[in-house]
Amino acid sequence: MFRQFFGLKYNPFGKEMDIANFYESEDMKELNSRFKYIQTTRGIFLLLGEAGMGKSTALRKFSSELNPGLYKPCYFSLSTVTVMDFYCGLLMSLGEIPSHKKVTMFHQIQQAIMSLYYNRKITPVIILDEVQMLSNSILEELRLLFNFKMDSENPFITILSGQTQIRNKLQLAINMPLKQRISIKYIMQGLKLDEMPDYIGSRLKYAGLSDNVFTPSAMEAIYSMSKGIPRLVNNIATASLMYACSIKQSHIDEEIVYQGQRDFDM
Repeated sequence: MFRQFFGLKYNPFGKEMDIANFYESEDMKELNSRFKYIQTTRGIFLLLGEAGMGKSTALRKFSSELNPGLYKPCYFSLSTVTVMDFYCGLLMSLGEIPSHKKVTMFHQIQQAIMSLYYNRKITPVIILDEVQMLSNSILEELRLLFNFKMDSENPFITILSGQTQIRNKLQLAINMPLKQRISIKYIMQGLKLDEMPDYIGSRLKYAGLSDNVFTPSAMEAIYSMSKGIPRLVNNIATASLMYACSIKQSHIDEEIVYQGQRDFDM
């Protein structure tokens, strides 16, 4: 209903937007520079951020922009599985048929990575999402899996992405060897207040609305309520559009934001 009212092709704050059109905040620019660095050095990258910060979106964009002739992205998000299930899933994402024995699968994974890197000149990019849910046993397996030639080479890129609670696990003595192998880390900060007009405006524009219907006071209210967390910004903005449509208001001010969010929370 609100899409017709505002003349939108789709919900500008939903998931329909093309990944290539996502707003590049200062947070995302810094993250992209870290991504470029890990591409040149390889090894293990730890990406942290609270829920809704846009980690998965950033990883999806990063993966989509990799040259398929040079990189093979392998995305894995089943973080609560057993070690055996983890090995099976990782092997299948590498394009291999898993064995039925753990020790065989371990060697299969290492051989698949080395074959890609040394024989085909392709760097496997292994992306593990929601790592805060990984068990200590799987974290220990990661340390062993990504140890090549007595830890003298990194024929891979591994991105460990998750919420900040993973830091507590990495402080444990059993996980200290893995922590020491992390070559680069980034903690996502979210949107800044002065980025809100461009962020909201760009989303509206790509959805077909050239005018930013959110007033400056509305944007300040959204930022105050969301603390700059992109997912919350999107939810509040959507709720505001829906409420504005219900009262036939073409511009969204601070009061509409509060009323829309109150209805959304209920």
